[in-house]
Amino acid sequence: MGDPVLIGIRFALYADLMLIAGLAAFPLFALTRSERHEPQPMMAAIWRAERWLCAIGLLVSTLGMGVLAASMQGVGILSLEFQPFWDLVRETDVGTAWIYRSAALLLALAAAVWMTRRPTIAAAILALAGSVAVATLVWSGHAGATEGTAGTVHRVSDILHLIAAAVWIGAIGAFLLLIAPQRLREWPGGLQIAARSLDQFSRVGTICVLVIAATGLINSQMIVGAENLGRSLGSTYGQLLLAKLLLFGMMLALAAANRWRLTPALAALVASSDVDSTDADPDAALAAMRRSLIIEASAALAILALVAWFGTLEPFVNADPV
Repeated sequence: MGDPVLIGIRFALYADLMLIAGLAAFPLFALTRSERHEPQPMMAAIWRAERWLCAIGLLVSTLGMGVLAASMQGVGILSLEFQPFWDLVRETDVGTAWIYRSAALLLALAAAVWMTRRPTIAAAILALAGSVAVATLVWSGHAGATEGTAGTVHRVSDILHLIAAAVWIGAIGAFLLLIAPQRLREWPGGLQIAARSLDQFSRVGTICVLVIAATGLINSQMIVGAENLGRSLGSTYGQLLLAKLLLFGMMLALAAANRWRLTPALAALVASSDVDSTDADPDAALAAMRRSLIIEASAALAILALVAWFGTLEPFVNADPV
């Protein structure tokens, strides 16, 4: 059923690294250059979050390598010696991925701390470094164990899958920051930017969904195969994968409601010169959007938890674990 500690660390890494990449990408497609450069609460919140996320990512990633090395040696984490840890880092693809991940996170942390006066460049570096860090997670799952040309295709597909998901998850987190009640009180212009960026994200979000769906099909074919779908449902892996698909469907439904119902309602409020003259309630519209985004974020976190779990399992009953 998998090691609960390793699964928990995998989940923390997925959530942390995807937020690093996704939050950094958000200003690049949702805010104008002047909005990125002018002092305002939204960018300050993003930089603050990025610093914490990078520091946490470095700690959790190092802890994960230590736990993995201790597990392979059959000792507790506090009894792990340096040499077995270093051997794992030097001699395995997982160790190489950890080195690249650590370097990417250090670069991202430096950008978040020292380059905030050049926010466009800082955000681009953070998004790129975060995407590299997300990509390294592929070598700790099924794609990392696939060999030959098929392995290359599987890994590229999985990397695109994770990065597209990171952009989507990061956007959800950014929108929750943007329309938080306290932030809107501090930043009167935030509501207009929120309405516009929600509308702009519909195009980016559509691309993310298409990439996630296409690469998900490729990954499923690589791991399970269309002819083995029924057989896989008898395993824990197949049942968790089915739960992931159901949650993904729920996220799509929520995103559609945001795009076609809640976002136009918010835009109509912003466009009105006198909200009191309309029948719409701005507080109710914002509350509905927040509620939808919170549910969508919860579904995304549940999906990451499932991925962290079934990434340690084989897709068929009686198969040996990865």
